[in-house]
Amino acid sequence: MLGIIKLLLKYFKEDFLSMSIQVGDTVEGTVTGITKFGAFVELPEGDTGLVHISEVANSYVKDISNYLKKDEKIKVKVINIDDDGKIGLSIKQLKNPADRKDHAPKMSFEEKMDKFLKQSSERQQDLKNREAKRGGYKS
Repeated sequence: MLGIIKLLLKYFKEDFLSMSIQVGDTVEGTVTGITKFGAFVELPEGDTGLVHISEVANSYVKDISNYLKKDEKIKVKVINIDDDGKIGLSIKQLKNPADRKDHAPKMSFEEKMDKFLKQSSERQQDLKNREAKRGGYKS
């Protein structure tokens, strides 16, 4: 009997998944667990999905606990459902992409190289000054 059920699930998995949620849907769920790599969210029909830490906010997230709490109700977007039925969720994809904070300023290669060379020269000069104070550097 179990074999028949597995066989039916294999051939009709797509139909079962489409009855509940689909990629692109926005749903409200409840945070059921928090790990260092993301948060598990129970969805309306009893399914559970994962919001990976990279999908929490438009900026770098070091500790997901600073953004989400257990039993909190949140809105999420379904971003993928894999062959095993695992559901990937996102909070940040519900937000405006223009709100994304880039960590590095927009600079051309030449500007980056100039900045690097300036910092490198300053560091070398600092090292020379420290050695000279100790009496070990002779130029």
